[in-house]
Amino acid sequence: MLLVPSGGLALPIRRPIPWLLALSAMLACSVQAREYRYSDAHLHYVDFFQESAGMDELLEKMAQNNVDHVMFSGIPVAKKWDEDEPKRPRYYAGDDANAYWYSATDVFIAAAYKRLPAEQRKRFHPFLSGFNPNDKNADAHIRRMLELDPGLWQGIGEVFTRHDDLTALIHGRAPRANNEALARVYHLAAEYDLPVMLHSNITSKREREPIYLEEIEAPLRNHPHVRFIWAHAGTSAEIHRHQEKLDYLLATLERMLGQYPNLYIDLSWTMLRPYLLDENGKPDEKWVQLVSSYPERFMLGSDVVGRFASLGEYMKGFDPFLDALPEEVAHKVARDNFLSVLPRRVQAELDR
Repeated sequence: MLLVPSGGLALPIRRPIPWLLALSAMLACSVQAREYRYSDAHLHYVDFFQESAGMDELLEKMAQNNVDHVMFSGIPVAKKWDEDEPKRPRYYAGDDANAYWYSATDVFIAAAYKRLPAEQRKRFHPFLSGFNPNDKNADAHIRRMLELDPGLWQGIGEVFTRHDDLTALIHGRAPRANNEALARVYHLAAEYDLPVMLHSNITSKREREPIYLEEIEAPLRNHPHVRFIWAHAGTSAEIHRHQEKLDYLLATLERMLGQYPNLYIDLSWTMLRPYLLDENGKPDEKWVQLVSSYPERFMLGSDVVGRFASLGEYMKGFDPFLDALPEEVAHKVARDNFLSVLPRRVQAELDR
């Protein structure tokens, strides 16, 4: 103990305990020193007009931002520039013109993949998406695509079902994740050992209860041999514009993860805020606990659409939440969990 004079008095100052200082420094450094490698589990190479910034930009942004692997998919619909619209829309919500199912998106994905050097192909994981999920011929189309390029496709999706205002813009009935046409697709996915990524909103933008939840639960229950990736856990930006935050989401996911071992959660787009991080950018303890309780069931994605300049911003935006997880769990969520849902033949090739 030291005595330091202050106003004529000798005040005691206790020396810090050396081992406590060392432990604190070690803990601080362990978080600060974390460097993540990422798998982007949700990436669209083209936009809603089937256009892309191209492979050179994508490869550049992957290299700059430690992105080792990407889910490599198209967009299953094309937005129409209607005869009556004076300006070409920039997004599907740009005007009231329809969108239509567009199978050629998979042709673009396959062509871009085949142009990659052999050593780069292992980093790209093509998902097939160009089919109408209301068409009971969809499984036959997918089978033809799989047979046309044996071994190329590694997953199915993103399958658009309930999808905000896009649902109303697509010709025909609103797709449901639990319809007969998709049941046939799920059987095919099990046959080929392919994961399926589903976009299926948990509710509408106005209803404050999970009115569409059964549409995602039925496939999970009826197709236990299919690995389902639930895009954004059923949330969307449009829902949040009207409801800000779904208070029941965390409890719902906790129940579902315990009930369905074939459910995986994509944390892209609308999950970082307002769920994983609070309004001050701090990790939410309840979400940290949930992800830690199911360390192999969550994965990260950027959900970029045809443009890749923001890839690093989206992926590294998860770092504060990852830092709050146990380190082993954080690396699984950042990179490994996406790879673990790919076909077993692909995992075997990656392990070589």
